[in-house]
Amino acid sequence: MKIILTAALALSTLAGAAGAQAPAAAPAPPPPRAKGPSLAWAVPAAQAAVAACLANTYKVTALITDSAGDPVVLLSGDGVNVRTQTIAASKVAAVMKYKKSSGEVVAMAKADPKIDAEIKADPKIGTARQGAVPLMMGGEMIGAFAVSGAPGGEKDEACITATLAKMPLK
Repeated sequence: MKIILTAALALSTLAGAAGAQAPAAAPAPPPPRAKGPSLAWAVPAAQAAVAACLANTYKVTALITDSAGDPVVLLSGDGVNVRTQTIAASKVAAVMKYKKSSGEVVAMAKADPKIDAEIKADPKIGTARQGAVPLMMGGEMIGAFAVSGAPGGEKDEACITATLAKMPLK
């Protein structure tokens, strides 16, 4: 009995000593988002794209991302189908992967069955759709701009084109 009590006392002393070790260092803060368009540009640009489409009676979602494809701004117009958010993200994924407008990716998929199969196998893209463009600054892609919800990707892209004509990326 004396041996068991002595062993228990020794273990509790060791456990206390182990707990008294220096605390672990605080984890490093997460990194900032990747290089991309400023929020000061992205918010009014997304609003302008939604308004440009609405002027043609199209209820849309606008998504602007950074160079890693992560959202800077996601705006869904009043009454827009929630699925447009997912479709806009898939258009951005195509732009990020192929470094071309999603309309060019559609053309590539139509011309090359291997690329079409690659796109269909990519869970982030699934289907090639027109309606997203790369955002370029100084010859470098710093993000993507997608619109989804108009009746046809060419109409989505027209809203982006109209916006970029009025509000060039700076």
